[in-house]
Amino acid sequence: MAALKVAVVGAGVIGLSTALCIMETCPNCSVTILSEQFSPNTTSDVAAGMLIPHTYPDTPIHVQKQWFKETFTYLFAISNSAEASEAGIHLVSGWQVFKNTPKEELPFWSDVVLGFRPMSKAELQKFPQHQSGQAFTTLKCDCPPYLLWLEKRLKAAGVQMYTRKVADLWELHGKYDIIVNCAGIGAHQLVGDKKLLPIRGQVLKVHAPWVKNFIRDGDGLTYIYPGIHRITLGGTREKENWTLSPDPGTTKDIFDRCCSLEPSLWGAQDIQVKVGLRPSRQCVRLQREVLSQGGVKLLVVHNYGHGAGGFSVHRGTAKEAAGLVGECIAALQGSSSKAKL
Repeated sequence: MAALKVAVVGAGVIGLSTALCIMETCPNCSVTILSEQFSPNTTSDVAAGMLIPHTYPDTPIHVQKQWFKETFTYLFAISNSAEASEAGIHLVSGWQVFKNTPKEELPFWSDVVLGFRPMSKAELQKFPQHQSGQAFTTLKCDCPPYLLWLEKRLKAAGVQMYTRKVADLWELHGKYDIIVNCAGIGAHQLVGDKKLLPIRGQVLKVHAPWVKNFIRDGDGLTYIYPGIHRITLGGTREKENWTLSPDPGTTKDIFDRCCSLEPSLWGAQDIQVKVGLRPSRQCVRLQREVLSQGGVKLLVVHNYGHGAGGFSVHRGTAKEAAGLVGECIAALQGSSSKAKL
């Protein structure tokens, strides 16, 4: 049987990772990535890339933990390899601080990150406005280099990449056997998903090499995430706001908030402002679907809607999506062998 053709729509961290997992688990199929934008112009390029999970209300916690664990294990191995620098992955230690003590003592991911513990009184003196906190070490992905590293791996595996806007999945019928929808916020229009909403995020990328530790306010709105070359300061969560142009008032507000957590940031240089639209829904849409039109069928696997937590679970959801592609391949091969009989 000829190699089955798989098209992955979308080239953010979810699309690229899913394509890579498909190549690893289904080496006999040919994979093509179609996307209107590639790095450095994707939503993923704006992300801070910190591995601190966000909870999806409609997804069982054990599933979210599995996704996070698989992602952490995968990136941890890269961080301990000669490719760490090129892939932009490194360990970073720091604090998550709370003005009010959280109801949940231990987050579900506390035993996946390294060295999770309550902050000491001495450490809390650095944050006089906060009552309690957690200290731990996690992984940080510098997103543009990581996306380029994934692209390089994909090209080496023979994956084709084309800049193309896909307005309707049916456009791809006949050219591809299976379509994988990793369109992120684009899925709102592409498949008419009204449960998918943008949550606008504005961040600052600054030069402040003396800041070595991450600091995250427990509400998740204010954060300082050191990367290899620049520090990401955030942020905002503006529901159903589609505006991609930076807002100067928001820039000042983010900078002031971050400086109140880490006063030395007043000396930060070379401030760049970035905006991205997080593809948010109550749960990641990770499922197989058979579309049909006039008796013609189109096999689709969806993997989108990761919101603010995409980097934390990207490898776990990509593996699951690749498993669903494997099921589609088995179904196609089964029907083809029946046809021969």
